[in-house]
Amino acid sequence: MRILEHLKYTKSHEWVASMPGGNLRVGITDFAQAKMGDIVFINLPSLGDRVSVGGSLTDIESVKAVADVYSPLTGEVVAVNTALEDAPETLNAAPYEAWICEIAGVTDTEELMDAAAYGAFCEAEGE
Repeated sequence: MRILEHLKYTKSHEWVASMPGGNLRVGITDFAQAKMGDIVFINLPSLGDRVSVGGSLTDIESVKAVADVYSPLTGEVVAVNTALEDAPETLNAAPYEAWICEIAGVTDTEELMDAAAYGAFCEAEGE
C-alpha cells in the first residue's frame, strides 16, 4: 500500500492535496481502491455543487459493491476530473494521480491526518 508524504488523509480513505491558488484536490487512497477491487463506474460531482464535511461527495461502483466517497471538506466543487467517466479503472491503476474533484472556498475540514498518522491508522485496521 502506497501512502504519499505530501498528502493529507481521512479515516474514510480519501486524500487531499493543496493546489496552486488555494483549491484542494480530493481523491481516494491506494487502501480504498484495493479494498474496492476493480472500479467500473464513478458518479462524478457537478461543477458548482456545495459539499460539506462528512457528506457524500460521490459514489464509486466496483465489481464488489457501490461505495460512497465522503467529502473531507466544506466548499464548492470547481473542477471535476471528467477523464474518469471513460476510464474509472484509472482509480485502481493510479489512485494518487486520478483525482476526483477540486474544492474551493473551503470553510471547514475534517480532521486530516499526515502520512505517518494515516499509515498507523491503516495498520490498526489490520492492513
